[in-house]
Amino acid sequence: MEDSRRQFLKLAGVAALGLTTKPVLDAFAVEHGAAGPGFKQSDKALKAKQWAMVIDTRKLKTAEDLEPIIEACNKTHNIPKFQNKHHEIKWIWEEEYENAFPTKHNPFLEERLAHIPFLVLCNHCENPPCCRACPTQATFKRKSDGIVLMDFHRCIGCRFCMAACPFGSRSFNFRDPRPFIPEVTPEFPTRMKGVVEKCEFCAERLAVGKMPACVEASKGALTFGDLYDPESEVRKLLKTNYTIRRKQQLGTEPCVYYIV
Repeated sequence: MEDSRRQFLKLAGVAALGLTTKPVLDAFAVEHGAAGPGFKQSDKALKAKQWAMVIDTRKLKTAEDLEPIIEACNKTHNIPKFQNKHHEIKWIWEEEYENAFPTKHNPFLEERLAHIPFLVLCNHCENPPCCRACPTQATFKRKSDGIVLMDFHRCIGCRFCMAACPFGSRSFNFRDPRPFIPEVTPEFPTRMKGVVEKCEFCAERLAVGKMPACVEASKGALTFGDLYDPESEVRKLLKTNYTIRRKQQLGTEPCVYYIV
């Protein structure tokens, strides 16, 4: 049954690309839930006009400082652990400054910035090119709070979203990830071979009144809040600190800021 369903979606995707997109999408388009695919909002749900994150790099000096943050995300979202790096699934991971900010590198960069690890993840852009590239609307920007979400059941594995993302924030399941999940968290769905996935700002946790897992594990290094609320902690940090964003010149308007 599942194979038949995926075959139909693949054919629908081909039709959308080769003929015309709108009729095919209209044929099986459904309204996404308020909290995202499969997530129901409770009365305690956290809300914002546009969720954003501020990462204070001054509080994350070594790879060891990043480990509990990355592990919290991996465990919460059933991220598999593959030995083959080519099959690696990454929602939040570390990069060096020159890779995270290639357009801001210079030969006289401050010594601290040149050597500390930087946390990188999906930037949940206000103008996300990945959403425009997806032929089935499997990746979409939630109107209520700006989170860029994935509907795993709609994904046909075309990887157009991966090509469109300038931040390398998406991973493709080249093999079945389920046997490689150390300990399954039942509150979050597992994925299957042929599906793209990425960070979703813990939409499932926001729906029940909890902060993202990475934020809770960061001990104050990561701050999450409403970008358009002048009284939010995010806005207060942006007002009192110098911050940078990844590849800002591309016009995607990333919603992850770095205090440097």
